[in-house]
Amino acid sequence: MNSPDNTVQDSYKSISAPSEGLFKDNGSRFIARAYPVETEDEIKAIVASLKKEFYDARHHCYAWRLGYLGDRYRANDDGEPAGSSGRPILGQIDSRGLSDILVVVIRYFGGIKLGIPGLIRAYRTSTADALDNAVTVTKTASRRYRLHFGYMDMNDVMKMTKDLGLVPAGQDFGMECTMTVSVRLALEEEFIKRVRDIGGCTAEEE
Repeated sequence: MNSPDNTVQDSYKSISAPSEGLFKDNGSRFIARAYPVETEDEIKAIVASLKKEFYDARHHCYAWRLGYLGDRYRANDDGEPAGSSGRPILGQIDSRGLSDILVVVIRYFGGIKLGIPGLIRAYRTSTADALDNAVTVTKTASRRYRLHFGYMDMNDVMKMTKDLGLVPAGQDFGMECTMTVSVRLALEEEFIKRVRDIGGCTAEEE
């Protein structure tokens, strides 16, 4: 996503660590758990773990949003009336502009039906409590590249990584030199240009 001056907007907000919230109404308990996540596999593992931990709960409703654009998301009502739980959870995530986040709300039924407005309020309020207890952080979207270069080009490669503030994630100076770096999206165009300017260096996306 580019801004009017064509600078890539690669920063976004998430949370730094898991947090918890709670809401009670007419005997029902709504336990909200918020988690920083980056992949759908992580999400599936966390939801499965919570279903085991809270095996006696009536519902495990959740919502998540992923990516620096926040364009991957899902809301799940887990048996509650459609739109009464997953959507309010997602709404709280979106109202705070968060991504790379999962919120699961575990409901213990208290014997009294709350109605759809009551459910919406309960899932929204418990999620808000969990997010109020979380520490918000700014993340930077990046792509990983593997550089291939010869010894003659090592000084130029090192200068480029220093100039662009790239921290090598791995390197091997054997018969051929390789180095893995994470490049923030706002610097990607300049990085590719600098690589091309170094005659004996190539970069492949990992």
